[in-house]
Amino acid sequence: MASPENAPRRAALLTLGCARNEVDSEELAGRLAGSGWELVDAEDGSPDVIVVNTCGFVEQAKKDSIDTVLAASDVARPAGAKVVAVGCLAERYGAELAADLPEADAVLGFDAYPELAERLGDVLGGHAPAPHVPTDRRTLLPISPVERPAATADVSVPGHDWVPDIARTRLSGGPVASLKLASGCDRRCAFCAIPSFRGSFVSRPPADVLGEAAWLARQDVRELVLVSENSTSYGKDLPGGTRALVDLLPQLAGIDGVERIRVAYLQPAELRPDLLRVIATTPGVAPYFDLSFQHASARVLRRMRRFGSRTDFLDLCERIRALAPEAGIRSNVIVGFPGETEEDLAELEAFLTGARLDAVGVFGYSDEDGTEAEGYDGHVDPAEVQARVARISALVDELMEQRAEERIGTEVVVLVESGESDEDDCTGRAAHQGPDADGESTVVGAAQDGPEPDSLRPGDLVRCRVVDTEGVDLLVEALELLDPRVPAAAVPAASAAG
Repeated sequence: MASPENAPRRAALLTLGCARNEVDSEELAGRLAGSGWELVDAEDGSPDVIVVNTCGFVEQAKKDSIDTVLAASDVARPAGAKVVAVGCLAERYGAELAADLPEADAVLGFDAYPELAERLGDVLGGHAPAPHVPTDRRTLLPISPVERPAATADVSVPGHDWVPDIARTRLSGGPVASLKLASGCDRRCAFCAIPSFRGSFVSRPPADVLGEAAWLARQDVRELVLVSENSTSYGKDLPGGTRALVDLLPQLAGIDGVERIRVAYLQPAELRPDLLRVIATTPGVAPYFDLSFQHASARVLRRMRRFGSRTDFLDLCERIRALAPEAGIRSNVIVGFPGETEEDLAELEAFLTGARLDAVGVFGYSDEDGTEAEGYDGHVDPAEVQARVARISALVDELMEQRAEERIGTEVVVLVESGESDEDDCTGRAAHQGPDADGESTVVGAAQDGPEPDSLRPGDLVRCRVVDTEGVDLLVEALELLDPRVPAAAVPAASAAG
């Protein structure tokens, strides 16, 4: 049912994909709320418009996005509401997507974001804007990073417009939130289309990052997850250069109310010694390394337009653990890349076995439109790709469980994320556990004088001892409720049992 006359227009936002998209959705929510729109639930909030923030990364993500638009249409049509697709899939395919998906009343690219409220008003008025014609967004900014800051005034960069208390509205609660460092990517990985629709790498000014971080802290956020397409490039287009993140992290950790800073999306080839050290040793910064290895065969990596080898990557892991023995290290790998041989796969297996990573995502290669690898020879049969995915997945499942078991008897600091009711387990994450994919820690009991699990609330920081595991998840007993003014990393990350 449409909004009554003179009532605020109502919008619901549905988000697909990564944490970067989640930040973009909260920016869009802030723009709508600042323009007088009411934000409601898609299912039972009687929205006038359902906005679907799509993902366009890989084939399954595209399918999920299209399915979500179709499901939103089923909800919207009986009530006379509209459905609008935004996000990466909409930006990447534009008019082509609109033609193939008539269930969407409009398909809007990134350039529509600054005036989203007006564009949605046009849709409701029966005057939907024409779908945009996609372009390679890398062409919209200068090739030289140092020339980009002045040029971004004329280019929409989602997640970068920060106006205190206006430009972002949280769409979910909890003590953890993502915070954008940058957007876009200057790398040319042969398998990846993201730079073509997200554009060239653009850092956010440190003052904006700090201002938004302080605002999130006032919303009771205790852990900030710094996201971008490539966090190790942060600052390359700023006056301070790539040392900017080294300088920024201690400032973020010093914000009142913030207990933990976590950096996501690090490129191994760009992880300089000074940045490695500041992540591994700075109080309040989680010793957590989200490293995009992708493979370990030097030959395959070169075909991917990447750098490194099994020896290089094992050395990097050793250097990390020399500074922070209990650091968390996670990664993703691609198997079945064109030309991958049995020897290449064995090289990857040897690396994974030696690296003792805490979490690994395994993906089978598939062609992406417009990428260099799409035209490579030596494509692996899809059935064989899936067989290799199963083979490597079985190995990493075993290795991750072993890595979790190695933590039995050690101490971890857990940020509680759920457990407000008697029906909920008291769960959270230790410093080595990133959101969503790295496992969690469940508080199953209390040591002598320790807080009972049912007394803990989301946002509490608890020193715990690992007593058992369930797969990659840890079972812990609570030792001490920490003073919330003490940064998590100020407490030793691990100690021997007993």
